[in-house]
Amino acid sequence: MCGIAGALGAIDEQLRAAVARMSEAQIHRGPDDAGEYASTGAGPGVAFAFRRLAILDLSPDGHQPMRDEKRGNVIVFNGEIYNYRELRRELEAAGETFRSQSDTEVLLAGYGVWGDRVLDKLRGMFAFALYDARSRSVLLARDRLGIKPLYYAEVRRPNGNAVLFASELRALLKSELVPRRLDRTGVASYLWNGFVVGPSTIVEGVSSLEAGTSARVSLEAPAVRAARYWALGPRSTRPAGDAVLALENELLTATRQHLASDVPLGVFLSGGVDSSAVASLAVRSGLGRIKTFHIGFDEAGFDESAYARRVARALGTEHAEFRLTQGRFRAELEPALGSLDQPTFDAINTYFVSRVVREAGFTVALAGTGGDELFAGYRSFRDLPLGVAVARALGVVPEAALRRATAWGLGLKRGRAAEVPPQTRWAKLGDLLSTRGDPLAAYQVAYALYTREFFGELADPETLALAPNGLSAPFAAALEQASRGASALSRVSTYELGLFIGERLLRDSDAASMAVSLELRVPLLDHGVVEAAQAVPDQARFHPLGRKELLKSLSMPSLDPAIFDRPKAGFVLPIEVWAKDQLADEIEQRFSDRALVESVGLRPEPLARLWRAFRAGAPGLYWSRVWSPFVLLNWCRSQRVSLA
Repeated sequence: MCGIAGALGAIDEQLRAAVARMSEAQIHRGPDDAGEYASTGAGPGVAFAFRRLAILDLSPDGHQPMRDEKRGNVIVFNGEIYNYRELRRELEAAGETFRSQSDTEVLLAGYGVWGDRVLDKLRGMFAFALYDARSRSVLLARDRLGIKPLYYAEVRRPNGNAVLFASELRALLKSELVPRRLDRTGVASYLWNGFVVGPSTIVEGVSSLEAGTSARVSLEAPAVRAARYWALGPRSTRPAGDAVLALENELLTATRQHLASDVPLGVFLSGGVDSSAVASLAVRSGLGRIKTFHIGFDEAGFDESAYARRVARALGTEHAEFRLTQGRFRAELEPALGSLDQPTFDAINTYFVSRVVREAGFTVALAGTGGDELFAGYRSFRDLPLGVAVARALGVVPEAALRRATAWGLGLKRGRAAEVPPQTRWAKLGDLLSTRGDPLAAYQVAYALYTREFFGELADPETLALAPNGLSAPFAAALEQASRGASALSRVSTYELGLFIGERLLRDSDAASMAVSLELRVPLLDHGVVEAAQAVPDQARFHPLGRKELLKSLSMPSLDPAIFDRPKAGFVLPIEVWAKDQLADEIEQRFSDRALVESVGLRPEPLARLWRAFRAGAPGLYWSRVWSPFVLLNWCRSQRVSLA
């Protein structure tokens, strides 16, 4: 797990210095070692830099950038290849020799033997840049689910164009070759979602290489044109019995592979189904006694320590509990906000958990991310198909009439008037019906932070029009393609994996955990597990909705099911409580800075009304509705980025 940076094209002293600055900006991603490589000779070339967090093969043999002495190829690689031992044996049978025990060398040799086809063989999380000396090109690639990030910018310069890349967007800003200007499409996406959906980013001119894609970039004419080598979407279903057995095998295999580490490793145990499933699978791997840890809160409504303790006792893990208090949250809020690579309303919890875990001596942590999305753990699996059906049935009714009717009904539901009306799912019924039953549009309406009406007050309608429903046209088209032919429930799963997981949770988790030099692994999102789950027929995979019975039966057959007989509670910080208390002054300060608010494309008056209504306890205003613009304003201020 590391941080990579580089440039390719017309390399000169200015670009080499820019790469050095980008690498320095990512030292938190790799405090254990650093390295640089620059091609020699006249003409276009490459400059690579690397920051290492040593996980496998802690010796100097794992140093990067790594060169293939036989072929002259060079790689900078961030991530883990979990099946590297199997690939190494295959390569050794083909005549390859190795000097290290690292997965990086296996990847480099694999490319030398198989070329781009090596991507089809990799099982892991990765982002890398590989210089091919023979073709004088660089292969950029990212793992299938998008667990590891890779950002790039095409830079036009007087003496020749270049492509810059890095593990973090902020590193590209540190190059001083990328303008500190907000991307309007990125802003529109953020205001809708609370995070920016790629391939756009919040910064103009910087893009994200999409999950499951690669790009072959020529040194002579550097430009990134990504091609997909893997996609989400429905698989051909198999007989239920065969498919379930295959899924169980993939779950066990993935978890066992994810436990490989030469440094201390633990499993995050919230006490819920997903983290308990991973902990149980880890115990069943037979690789020794598993260490689990739990983060608790003083606020009783958010604390699940007792449930985690019960699961740990049943599994026989070596369990540790840590507490996160409001006082610590407030004292460390500045570095927590500073960990955000892009503005997002959902990374602070991962930062604090990661920091506590790192301080406890762990370098690697396994999490249960992905269980809800794969096995229908969310209400969206029940609500969205129903909402789509109703919207289609009412498709013949004029939209104006639908909105009048829903406004009347919602007026009865919400009771007393407030400065800002409710911004919840039930308050967006008119927006849902206006989708006319389009599944992706309905999904995006359900997860939008605000109603369309309040969007129109909060920001310039022209800006919001750049990302209809919070998505750029290319991304929406790709997601539609991935879900084509899927059942209603499989379609929701694809949306959850492609949007909530791929564009929010994984990106946020990477930035927040790497800010404290912690490697976070997600075995339920191993692509072998995802493909096996997608091959299970709906009835066996999803039903009964919300209970994740298939995951429970396959991963923890020895646990008493009664442990999980309680309302679902996601792992979240008590920010709603804290925002009204110790954070109130800071939020109000940002919201009242008119110049700052306008510089990011927001309107001060509606924002002020939103804050007043939230503090007054107006119905239907969750903490995320004020936290999201606060994070945007704070990030833009600290990074000196604006629309101007």
